[in-house]
Parts: sequence; C-alpha cells; structure tokens
Amino acid sequence: MSFASPAALWALLLVPVAAAGYVWLERRRVREVASFAAPGLLPNVVDHVPSWRRHLPAGILLLAVAAFLLGFARPHARLSQPSEEATVVIAIDSSHSMAATDVAPTRLASAQASARQFLAGLPPAYRVAVVDFSTRAQLAAAPTTDRAFVRAAIGALRIGEATALGDGLATAVAVVRGTPQGVKPPAGQKPPPGAILVISDGAQDGGRVKLATAITEARRAGIPVFTALIGTAAGVVQVPHLGGYTERIQVPPDPVALKQAATQTGGGFFVAPTATDLSAVYKNLKSRLGTTRKDEEITVAFAGAGALLLLASAALSVVWFRRVP
Repeated sequence: MSFASPAALWALLLVPVAAAGYVWLERRRVREVASFAAPGLLPNVVDHVPSWRRHLPAGILLLAVAAFLLGFARPHARLSQPSEEATVVIAIDSSHSMAATDVAPTRLASAQASARQFLAGLPPAYRVAVVDFSTRAQLAAAPTTDRAFVRAAIGALRIGEATALGDGLATAVAVVRGTPQGVKPPAGQKPPPGAILVISDGAQDGGRVKLATAITEARRAGIPVFTALIGTAAGVVQVPHLGGYTERIQVPPDPVALKQAATQTGGGFFVAPTATDLSAVYKNLKSRLGTTRKDEEITVAFAGAGALLLLASAALSVVWFRRVP
C-alpha cells in the first residue's frame, strides 16, 4: 500500500494521544469515585459495574478516527482486476475461387457477412484486425477497437488470384503477437491473449510461407486458430481468355488444410459458420483472459470503514448505556 499524501499520516499520532487521554480520564474518574465513597460501599450504590463493555464503544470510536485519518492520506493499493484486453484477427481469403456463386451472392460476400456477424458479437474492449490474403497476405486493418473502421476494411476486400493460406496465417500470428512488421516487442512485455479466425474455401495455392510453418508458429505462441469453410461442391468460377473464350473451372472447397490448422492449434473448424459457431471464438478467448494489477486509490474504502465503525460505536453506546460516546 502507498499513500498519495503521506504527510497526513502524522495525524495518526492523535490516536494514541487520545487513547492515553481516555485512560487518564478513566483513572481520574476511579479516584474521584473512591474519594466520594468507600469502595466497600459501592455495591450498595451501584447495581453492577459495566466492566469491559464500558470501554468498547470508545475503542471502536478510536478505530473510526484512525480509518478517517488514513483516508486523508489517500491510500493506494495494487488491485487485481479481470483483464478485458484481447486481440482477434479475422483472416479472409480473397482468392479467385472466392468469386464462385455457389454461396449467394459469392463466397467472398458470404465470408464478409460472416466476418461482420462475428464482429458484432465481440466485446467492445477486444481489439480486432483484418488480414486479407490471396496471392500474398496483407494487413487490411491494424488491431483497433474502432468497429466502423474494421467493418469498412472487411467491405473493401476484392477478389485476387492464388490462395496464400500459409502467408495469411503467418501474418495473423504476427499481428496477435504484436510483431506484424517483424519488430520484437520490448523485453518482458507479454502481448494480450488472442485468437485467429480464418475464413476460406480451401487449401494453400502459392505464397511464400508453408502452412505447416505458420501452424507451428501459432502453436508455439499459444494462439488458437478457428477456421470456417465457405463453399459447396458445386462451386464454379469463370476465367475469360483471349478471343472471347470463357473457361469454367470447378472450385470445390477443400477442408483438409483448414481442419489441420484448427486441430493442431486448439481452435475449431466450422462449415458455413453460424452465429453459435462464431461465438465459440470469443468464448475461448474469455476463458483464457487473466487479470491485470492496477494501482487504485482506496480512500472511499477507508472512509466507508470509518463511517461504519462510527455508527457501531454510537449504536453500542445507545443500546448499553443510553448515551452517545
């Protein structure tokens, strides 16, 4: 415990002075009684001696004064409070196959809708980031509590080419760890807990980072990866060629890589995720939130304790002796 106004603690010396004064007055009262009547005659004058009960209200009153004086010194204490700091990264696949219309209106639009639904259910204190990956991965929105900014970043995603799933996951892991640009955090600074939600339609196609490497990094960092599969076996994309020829390419979803990422990191795998599925992500985060120790002024606690002791002293004095100390 510390005090913002330690000089006020000198006033506590008044408490032992008051206690000494009370003892002196009590002894003086006994001497005056003895001079008024012989001790042997007291039982004929007084029915009973209140003994220790006579001193209890005064003792409680002194404790109340001590509590008030401590409050004047503005005490501070380091209190443990539940932490609400967490980072969630939504990694969305914007590869060419996400243009398929088997999930209306398109797979990408469906993924964006799921991301917005997930965002709406997150506690306001959680920071959220968006990673967009196709041929390469990029940070579309840095971690922030500004939900409007995150929704705008989700809505701005556009169709690309390949599926750099490993790059997308590796970038998301770096964001949760606070090292999106490869810069190490200060020594001893532990990033808040985090989780990753990957919304995609399948396996890795291109990119510089192998999926297995990204999964290993997530596992080492203790970051669960939740994956949501978008698409059906009827998925088809149209690829225009020179001469006006349009090629129709089947793009069925491939759950193998997504299941692997979820299983090996302690996350979960969903197909066409529902609101209940998406809520599992922040339920997992909530279970891993720890506590933070903050310096708080506790003057009110001492003032409240003093007031209660004062009332207790007055109540005992009134009930036992029909007077206020």
